[in-house]
Amino acid sequence: MKRLKDLNTDELNELRQNLQKQYDAYKNQKLSLNMARGKPCPEQLDLSMGMLDLLTSTSDLTDANGTDIRNYGGLDGIPEAKAFFAQMMDISPEEIMVGGNASLSMMYDTVSAAMLHGVPDSTVPWSKLPSVKFLCPSPGYDRHFAICERQNIEMITVDMTDVGPDMDQVEKLVREDAAIKGIWCVPKYSNPTGITYSDEVVDRLARMETKASDFRIFWDNAYIVHHLTDRPDHLKNIMDACKAAGHPDRVFLFSSTSKVTFPGGGVAVMASSVNNLNFLKQKFSVQTIGPDKFNQLRHVRFLKDMEHLKAHMKKHAAILKPKFDTVIKILESELGGGQIASWSRPNGGYFISLNTLDGCAKEVVQMAKEVGVTLTPAGATFPYGKDPRDRNIRIAPSFPPLSELTTAIKILCLCIQIVSIEKRLSQSVAQ
Repeated sequence: MKRLKDLNTDELNELRQNLQKQYDAYKNQKLSLNMARGKPCPEQLDLSMGMLDLLTSTSDLTDANGTDIRNYGGLDGIPEAKAFFAQMMDISPEEIMVGGNASLSMMYDTVSAAMLHGVPDSTVPWSKLPSVKFLCPSPGYDRHFAICERQNIEMITVDMTDVGPDMDQVEKLVREDAAIKGIWCVPKYSNPTGITYSDEVVDRLARMETKASDFRIFWDNAYIVHHLTDRPDHLKNIMDACKAAGHPDRVFLFSSTSKVTFPGGGVAVMASSVNNLNFLKQKFSVQTIGPDKFNQLRHVRFLKDMEHLKAHMKKHAAILKPKFDTVIKILESELGGGQIASWSRPNGGYFISLNTLDGCAKEVVQMAKEVGVTLTPAGATFPYGKDPRDRNIRIAPSFPPLSELTTAIKILCLCIQIVSIEKRLSQSVAQ
């Protein structure tokens, strides 16, 4: 498209009228297209249906230790599941805790435990302090921010770069403020930007000086195996980096199979130092007798090992990549060269991050909604739902069929053009 700054007022108004006709035509179609969340589509869910037939009345229902999985016990997971996830995360089984169906629950429980009891090197529970703060690299994951809001933890926005959080900002903040107890990180195919943290960023997070002796990194490696190509991004092992830096207790690491198998019936896992895990087990043992061992055993017998997991994830990529490619192709066709938007080109994960001109995202999302296209609310990718530049929009291509996705992205591009022209016209009037 032509750059808006190269068009005069008459040309802008003519273009605006033509675009409005297209918008009205879509509006008359009474569409209902939802791209609000990164949900696997039905075809992806079908890939794991065979898992449901693995455990029957005639199956061996004991774990590797000979424990009957139908009974109580196994707070930190069955041995097979710990071994499987240890390989997936490149961490020793002793540093693994396998949980229920949601890593978000494990994150919430870990933050709650820290608020009520502190962490191993805390002097007092975090909730007893005058204030508790978390750093939130943004744009980021809205559910991380929701955990902080629910726990009355103050959030401090940190800029995201192409290689991870702005570490100059991070290091300065944690060095000067003892109230900063944590940082949220989605280090691989980050939600929503799709970037992967560089080795340098991982090392700086591991070795940085913090005024709080009990500072923790909350490392949500949700997309650790969610590659879109045969050339996946490399992510340095944060546990190894923290140990090498002399901070073995610094990180809580989380992942799950929620988008590997079934979002409502996956297996969650967390990893940390033995010291951290022993501390948490004392707290968690009061709230549960143990997770669903049936589900853990089902997953291990279905996914088997890393080679089978890799093959399974290639099937996911075969479904997802055409959708990501379609979004990128339409964005480039409709908006490329116009200098009114920019977008990420991720190598994995579930999202594409799009930036409009400053001050346009909310209006774009509202316009799309009025035509029947539901997007993640503008601002959701920032703490408290407030994007200071009102420009970021998270695109979730995974769930809609390709035909619906194509229509939705074309409408999104149309809305971006209309709102951008209106902004340009208002600026012209103001001048």
